[in-house]
Amino acid sequence: MWHYYHSVSLDVDKCKGCTNCIKGCPTEAIRVRNGKASIQENKCIDCGECIRVCPNNAKYASTDGLEKLREFKFKVALTAPAFYGQFKEGITKENIMNALIKIGFDEVYEVPFAAEEVSLAIREYLERYKSIRPLISSACPAVLRLIQIRFPELIKNIIPIKPPTEVAAQRAKEVIIKTYGYKEEEIGVFFISPCPAKVAFTKQPIGMSKSHINGVLSMAGIYGEVLKNLDDGNFKSIFKSSCGIGINWGRSGGESLAIGIGNTLSVDGIHNCIDVLEQIELDKLSDIEYIECQACLGGCIGGALTVENRFAATSKLRRISENTGFRTEIEAEDVINEFKKGFYNLEEKINARPSMKLDEDIVKAIQKMDLLEKVLKELPGLDCGSCGCPNCRALAEDIVQGLASETDCVFKLREKVKKLASQMLDLSQKLPPTMGSS
Repeated sequence: MWHYYHSVSLDVDKCKGCTNCIKGCPTEAIRVRNGKASIQENKCIDCGECIRVCPNNAKYASTDGLEKLREFKFKVALTAPAFYGQFKEGITKENIMNALIKIGFDEVYEVPFAAEEVSLAIREYLERYKSIRPLISSACPAVLRLIQIRFPELIKNIIPIKPPTEVAAQRAKEVIIKTYGYKEEEIGVFFISPCPAKVAFTKQPIGMSKSHINGVLSMAGIYGEVLKNLDDGNFKSIFKSSCGIGINWGRSGGESLAIGIGNTLSVDGIHNCIDVLEQIELDKLSDIEYIECQACLGGCIGGALTVENRFAATSKLRRISENTGFRTEIEAEDVINEFKKGFYNLEEKINARPSMKLDEDIVKAIQKMDLLEKVLKELPGLDCGSCGCPNCRALAEDIVQGLASETDCVFKLREKVKKLASQMLDLSQKLPPTMGSS
């Protein structure tokens, strides 16, 4: 079986076996067995919902640490738009960049600047290719994995344009090689991520053979270090500065605003995304040009690895974008020329990910499916989660796969205990033939 990299990890020692995570997981990737949760890697999309809802902090995201910077001669920080919304009023982009330099980076490339570039590339694609509608944003890796697992028929709707993080990393390396003469392997590009899905994407890209990003730091992990090193400083980046167009990508609706076409739809929250994707499957949204789907409520500003309240952060990000202005330094003609050369295109076909394969043998798989339906009819259909599965169908799947038993259901167990108790009572009242009744 293909191995999938996951950033979302489980600390078994902290897990208390509650069912919060199994009820919140959008792909039913979590089970509770023997009092501990377990994550099914073929179903997990690294959305981070389990990290949010776990009351015991047993779920966490595996990311890189600052010590990884020592592996490279030249270090570049990629700042996500949402990162600017994590700090209190009055702290500017320049303050944050100065702090990153003091921490150990040599340069800072703004992902929102790449987002401005990508916005123009998406607009160009929408104008040139009209055959499939709606097209779905490729920016959120959790949504991409969700489509691979639950909505494989919609893979064709994903716009084949690289996400801004990858464009930023590629651009940063190009400029540094040209300016300073470093070799590509000597340059370390580190993305400061708001969510575990972007960590997983970097380690195992979708639509690309290899990521241009060399490491991923979590916003929550680096926040304290940045806070300690904030000052006015005098750092001047060799890269161009972003404007409000790209900064707005950090919140829900910002991508659609940046693209600047009329008929778009913005959806945030993984369960809301599922609802909309189901509507697309039913061909109910074919009049929409483009759909911006973001797994986190509020967009990246609400990621599981952020530190600020998403409502406060959204307000801050809006003000930062307004104060920065909306005059981009990017020439549209340059983007169109690069678009024609295929610079922004995803390099590989996106394939479906089989999340539930009952058997390699098709005949046996059909037999198991029939058995699954029979088992499901015998279960109560209450979806209570007491069995350690998110719902009765998931329990039926596990039973057929030999991963669970019918008595894991508390209602079926009660029935069996009641039946056994009745049988025991009957047996206790019986006497051997050689004994008479008194």
